[in-house]
Amino acid sequence: QVQFVESGGGLVEPGGSLTLSCTVSGSIDRIREMGWYRQAPGMQRVLVATDSKTEGTYYADSAKGRFTISRDNAKNTMYLQMSRLRPEDTARYYCNQSPWRSWGQGTQVTVSS
Repeated sequence: QVQFVESGGGLVEPGGSLTLSCTVSGSIDRIREMGWYRQAPGMQRVLVATDSKTEGTYYADSAKGRFTISRDNAKNTMYLQMSRLRPEDTARYYCNQSPWRSWGQGTQVTVSS
């Protein structure tokens, strides 16, 4: 069964940058589409960005121009480079494939001064 392990979160000041990593058990080269999601306290989990082998990348409006999704197939790892972070980006970030498999623990991102 595919497992996802997210890492790279932390506390960052507004305007700062972070890069999240998603390590996948097994080969991600076989996964057609993968994505990053986030969930703020008391809110639903929402899509942030996806990377599809057939349709390219997609970004939610909140992420456009600030976040970049990418994969390193050799490392079975997906990344989310986040820049110009805002307090409203504070959330727990998760990765998964489409269609979803079991969720990992996520990694917490807190943007605060």
